[in-house]
Amino acid sequence: MAAVTKIYVVYYSTYGHVARLAEEIKKGADSVDGVEATIWQVAETLPEEALAKMRAPARSEEHPVISGKQLVDADGILFGFPARFGMMAAQMKALFDSTGGLWQRQALAGKPAGFFFALGTQGGGQEETALTAVSQLTHHGMVFVPVGYTFGAGMFDMDEVRCCSPYGAGTFAGADGRSRLPSDAELQMAAHQGSYFAAFAKKLKAGAAVVA
Repeated sequence: MAAVTKIYVVYYSTYGHVARLAEEIKKGADSVDGVEATIWQVAETLPEEALAKMRAPARSEEHPVISGKQLVDADGILFGFPARFGMMAAQMKALFDSTGGLWQRQALAGKPAGFFFALGTQGGGQEETALTAVSQLTHHGMVFVPVGYTFGAGMFDMDEVRCCSPYGAGTFAGADGRSRLPSDAELQMAAHQGSYFAAFAKKLKAGAAVVA
């Protein structure tokens, strides 16, 4: 029997938008036979007083907090986060900053990884955020897996505003970070990314086993 391919969906979400995408990505990944997807969240770095002033909702109790060392247990990882001036949110960066030991051993080298996002506005830097985030994968020797235009016609439809790019699924949250919820089109893109990425990771793991 072939070994199960473990996909980790690791996210940070201030107002719940990225968490909602993570749930759809998990559904897509779980639809691939032989794949087991798990949702994790990263640790919060802001004090409760600051979160209260930001009117941030309570964090999900369903998704456990992941540590950097746990990343080695995954066969593939999708990282989700809000964009902050063209870069990942500090909470996600803190997770990567904690992986110095893994970097020294190159313990994550060869693992496929991808990104999904939430942005405040249409000019919020989705592609720029992906490009700056790729540097984290590069130093670990990980394999960046963009979704490309594999979502098909949904990538070209201009009848509504949607945050979908070849770099990964996304959603627009509004300039205040919370006034707009993910649309059906954005959720469909997230589910597609989950299934596409999971199938890729499964093939990569099977190929590695043959070579070994």
